[in-house]
Amino acid sequence: MESGKNRIIVFQAFDTLIQANLVKTKLDAYGIPCFLSDENFVNLYPIRNDIFPGIRLHIFENDAARVTEILSENLACEKGDGVKCPVCQSTRISLANSRKGWAAWLLASLLFTVLPQKRVFRCQTCDAEFDYAQS
Repeated sequence: MESGKNRIIVFQAFDTLIQANLVKTKLDAYGIPCFLSDENFVNLYPIRNDIFPGIRLHIFENDAARVTEILSENLACEKGDGVKCPVCQSTRISLANSRKGWAAWLLASLLFTVLPQKRVFRCQTCDAEFDYAQS
């Protein structure tokens, strides 16, 4: 078992293979050793839930602070910077799972099935949901 700061940790989980590989490529460009796991599993079972967290990015524990700093410079479309709410024009936007379709979720829970969740931008001021293409 590895001890101290040389442990390998799961730093973040991603919904899509493209998003995970973009982050991995960015860290590789900065010379930070990292790797992805469960890439193939996402292709077979594309629904992210509590049991399967998605594609996982692994890094060394001593690189965590530097990785956090590097990834804080996210793309505008990931973080929501520069995106305005079409309802109230607020820039307080976050990327979250859609809350729409609660009736479908109720039916799915009664039938013991799992539905994929749509990722949308959500305004933190007026709680409106919208796609990036609409902004």
